[in-house]
Amino acid sequence: MRIRIPIKSPKEIDRMRESGKIASGILQKLAATVAPGVTTKEIDDLAADLMEKEDCRSAFLNYRGFSGQICISVNEEVVHGIGGPRRIQPGDIVKIDVGIIKGGFIGDNATTVACGEIPLETKRLLAVTEQSLYEAISKARAGRKLADLCGAVEEYAAPFGFTIVREFVGHGVGRKLHEEPQVPNYRPRGKSPTLMPGMCLAIEPMINEGVAGVRILDDGWTVVTEDRKASAHFEHTVLITYGDPEILTDRPRLALPEQLGIPPLEIG
Repeated sequence: MRIRIPIKSPKEIDRMRESGKIASGILQKLAATVAPGVTTKEIDDLAADLMEKEDCRSAFLNYRGFSGQICISVNEEVVHGIGGPRRIQPGDIVKIDVGIIKGGFIGDNATTVACGEIPLETKRLLAVTEQSLYEAISKARAGRKLADLCGAVEEYAAPFGFTIVREFVGHGVGRKLHEEPQVPNYRPRGKSPTLMPGMCLAIEPMINEGVAGVRILDDGWTVVTEDRKASAHFEHTVLITYGDPEILTDRPRLALPEQLGIPPLEIG
């Protein structure tokens, strides 16, 4: 069955830019609060305050019953964690996923933050996961196949010994949180859509230090690795243009592979 991928008009793209900029700003402020002793609920509460100041609302709250303003996941938690009494400890890695609605359009982005010093292998996990996101973005060009973008994540990350979460994927984004197409982090089989200007994609590698398998906890939301080893998650909302891809949730990079002896990849 042929899927219909929404193409945004220039006016809609402007609104997507606004939503993306706000989502990125909130994410960066939340990431800066990660510290020993802070609870995940305190970060979720701060997200609510920041959204109110920006005159926007959470795209996640009450989505299919989700009870958090943001998704906040620690260590072996992959995605969809809900803020609660858990206190962040030195050496934890914290995944923060922020989605907001402003003017009827959604900005969606995520990052993984280290709390203090973490093992070298975990640093490599974060660096490789983030770099795999930028490698995928480099394929986000009009005329290319979506499968090339999807495949870029696994093709970059797998040689480092890390595994790709397959049960959860990226997606189109716009007026709805989840639009067509699905954007897996591996090369899908079969015919692949051609990317066209005006498409907006939420590209979000979820990469594990150990096995690829995951399970969902009893809360019905929190996804954890089967072997309880660490997982990393990075996400940007990206616009396909007639030229270079435009990152609507742009922010400074947190982890650079070259600092760990991992050769950098160039976008373009």
